[in-house]
Amino acid sequence: MLRKIRIILAAVFFIAITVMFLDPTGSVYKFFGWTAKLQFLPAVMGLNLVVIIITVIAALLFGRVYCSVICPLGVLQDVISNISGRRKGKKNRFTSSKEIKWLRYGVWVLFVAAIIFGVNAFVTILAPYSAYGRIINGMKHPAIPTVIVAAVTLVVVAILSWKNGRTYCNTICPVGTTLSFFSRFAMFRPVIDTEKCKDCKVCEKRCKASCIDIAAHKVDYSRCVACFNCIDNCKFDALHYRFAWGKCSKAEAPAKAAEGEGTDTGRRAFMAGTALAIGAAALKAQEVPKRDGGFAEILPKVSPERTELITPFGSKSVKDFYNRCTACQLCVSQCPNHILKPSTDLNHFMQPYMTYENGYCRPECTICSQVCPAGAIEPLTKEEKTSFHIGVAVLDRRLCVAHTDRIDCGNCARHCPTGAITMVTHHEGLPLIPAVDEAKCIGCGACENLCPARPISAIHVNGLSVHKQD
Repeated sequence: MLRKIRIILAAVFFIAITVMFLDPTGSVYKFFGWTAKLQFLPAVMGLNLVVIIITVIAALLFGRVYCSVICPLGVLQDVISNISGRRKGKKNRFTSSKEIKWLRYGVWVLFVAAIIFGVNAFVTILAPYSAYGRIINGMKHPAIPTVIVAAVTLVVVAILSWKNGRTYCNTICPVGTTLSFFSRFAMFRPVIDTEKCKDCKVCEKRCKASCIDIAAHKVDYSRCVACFNCIDNCKFDALHYRFAWGKCSKAEAPAKAAEGEGTDTGRRAFMAGTALAIGAAALKAQEVPKRDGGFAEILPKVSPERTELITPFGSKSVKDFYNRCTACQLCVSQCPNHILKPSTDLNHFMQPYMTYENGYCRPECTICSQVCPAGAIEPLTKEEKTSFHIGVAVLDRRLCVAHTDRIDCGNCARHCPTGAITMVTHHEGLPLIPAVDEAKCIGCGACENLCPARPISAIHVNGLSVHKQD
């Protein structure tokens, strides 16, 4: 029964999160956005104490139920592992294995250090929710760098789970390791009744976490993800999920006495092992030139060089945004204007940035501020957004068609939603050129996107390092 309940809950979370990432309208988020808010690392980065406390208490009470129910990458591993187990002769394919402490805790130490020192590329690569977001977003937005990273992530996770179940979860994933510090002291956990156990090893062979050693009648609760496969498959009623705080089986007692009960060498000494090498292919997709009426070639827009990156309305500053963002890709997948893209810059690897070649940030749209689970983008109302300044437009007079082609344009001024651009006289007898009132400009990018100059707009937005609000 416990296993069925776990599967139903996991299916709800997995389907809701997946559909939410794939939904282009943003309507699904209204009903299932809470599943994103419950993700552990985004909650930590956003200092969402309620979610953090609930997750820790759940681990102390019931073990790592977060990993088997809430985390979409964990459920994906279970799906792949289950498919692999349906092959002939592969049903009972797992074997007990010892914890690889040097790798597990080494990665965890490096991960924490990366958060502290702002090495965002390392953080976003390993974060499980972010990894799943990259996989789904790679299918939805097939830009070559995004597809490559998504494919590599999926292949690595798929190979490990196909062969050994929860290897990624219990050896590499830093969130799993963090929760393991609490789950080993869980009040409720699977306990082996040594008097009923017949040493058939079915539970051990069905344990996708490889954490049951039936010869010693021991369960490594730091790696157990509370999937209840062992309980469901025990024919002799020798495994029960029960209150066991501070208790151990008769078989475990001598070993614990020899080690010193209550101590955990894995927690006392973290060995900084090998760092994961991160490679990103910074390939650019080649757009097929569009044709106007079969004659005039319309060059695609190219992003200009900016003095500062542009981060979304609702982020306090560029630094704060990238310090909090976990690169889960939810804002990218939900952006209806297609102006948020994953970065291939190693300093902000797979974290989103704003660019206006394909659209601009419409004043009435606040979707990214509503969906961000990490607090990198704080919620804004439509009214608040129009008084929020994330950048300022600048004019390159040499590229303006009023200067190059001697024609009247004014496109930027007509479409500026805040009236920050006016057309002024530059030389007597020549077309008017735009002038920007920096105090009114909010950095939405309407002027840059709608500028007819190609391939680089004559007017473009430079981000503000610290955002301002009137």
